[in-house]
Amino acid sequence: MYLGSNAINMDAKGRLAIPAKVRDALLSECGGRIVVTAHTEERCLLIYPEQQWQQLLPKIESLPNINRKAAKMQRILIGYATPLEIDEGNGRILLPPTLRDYAGLEKKLMLVGQSKKLELWSEEEWFKYLNEDGGDEEEVPSQVLELSL
Repeated sequence: MYLGSNAINMDAKGRLAIPAKVRDALLSECGGRIVVTAHTEERCLLIYPEQQWQQLLPKIESLPNINRKAAKMQRILIGYATPLEIDEGNGRILLPPTLRDYAGLEKKLMLVGQSKKLELWSEEEWFKYLNEDGGDEEEVPSQVLELSL
């Protein structure tokens, strides 16, 4: 389970070190084999342990691609999906330019646990997202209203 958030840095070549606690969990769960792809609604990246991605992929492929929104989701999720392996020696990964450009990633990043996956944000976009009002553009799902924290 991936919890918490970590401020991390990426170098000019797109290399970033996965924090030790997260790295250890990924090495234990999937041997450091991950799939990184673009989020369909936010300008961030999704990081899945390889087997988690393999379970999700058939669901993405089965979306009705005659529907424009579903087809766009398929194109983004599958089109940006990049298998990577964590370098066990230094705990780093190399993000390709297409993924860095999609999420607007530069030096300062936020790695955010989301239970079974991780999100990778530009630090600036992450804090902008946290400070957004959210407005009334979407209804609050009933499940959220039933949640007691």
